[in-house]
Amino acid sequence: MTVLVIAEHDSASLKAASLHVIAAARACAAGAHVHVLVVGADATLAAAAAAQAEGVDKAIHVEAAHLAHGLAENLAAQVLTIAPGYTHILFAATSQGKSVAPRVAAGLDVAQISEITKVLDADTFERPVYAGNAIATTRSIDPVKVVTVRTTAFDPVAAQGGSGSVEAGAPVPDSGLSRFVGQEIARSDRPELAGARIVVSGGRALGSTEQFNDVLTPLADKLGAALGASRAAVDAGYAPNDWQVGQTGKIVAPELYIACGISGAIQHLAGMKDSKVIVAINKDPEAPIFGVADYGLEADLFGAVPALVEAL
Repeated sequence: MTVLVIAEHDSASLKAASLHVIAAARACAAGAHVHVLVVGADATLAAAAAAQAEGVDKAIHVEAAHLAHGLAENLAAQVLTIAPGYTHILFAATSQGKSVAPRVAAGLDVAQISEITKVLDADTFERPVYAGNAIATTRSIDPVKVVTVRTTAFDPVAAQGGSGSVEAGAPVPDSGLSRFVGQEIARSDRPELAGARIVVSGGRALGSTEQFNDVLTPLADKLGAALGASRAAVDAGYAPNDWQVGQTGKIVAPELYIACGISGAIQHLAGMKDSKVIVAINKDPEAPIFGVADYGLEADLFGAVPALVEAL
């Protein structure tokens, strides 16, 4: 049995999500061979990094200028050229994975299995449904399983220690169906939200962008944490879209999640309830967030958070 992982990378190294997906690939069957597909331009270092990841037998490196930006149409076509040799094709359940995996599944005429959180055996997986309120057990009889992986559900493999080989692959022609125009990348000294060990999140109760920053930034600075927000706070304009945690935002599972002024709507809980330790600060004793919190403080956040910063 051979499993193919579609790598996400920045040309120089693998992104953290790919290490989680490799862990899921290794769980598909005892002794399964794991290959990692690295597609891009000037991605030699990323391919070498993939080969060095724990448990990887081979990295397949495909280079071409039109593959530089991971356009879904070209990447899906590249995957389809080698798909027949694999029993499983795994993607991270990121924006890229969610864009490419359906195209691959359609090209193979198989069903996609989305956002798995556990591998029961080579054909059977668990995945959350109803915003995480139920877990569905899904069994596939398709000859090739196209799967997206909720990365927070799998501990990452070590980035070093593997001894895989690197093999060059032939690039597919440019499909011409889309083109890269540009991108705006938010730069921050803080950890990336999806992979942060500690996350401090704020809700609509903060009342304004100024109060969001004035109250939560000092706490995040003290803890070396990433900043997050509920959808209500983002919709109100208190925080940028890429800070949103929840079913329609980012799924996080840090070691510590501090929710300040977040009521705990089901959509938000779906994005953070797998955190190792959850601390909730809210003045409403009936707030649903207290139902999943390990530690709850019934207090006004405008007094409690500055006091916590001072104590730290």
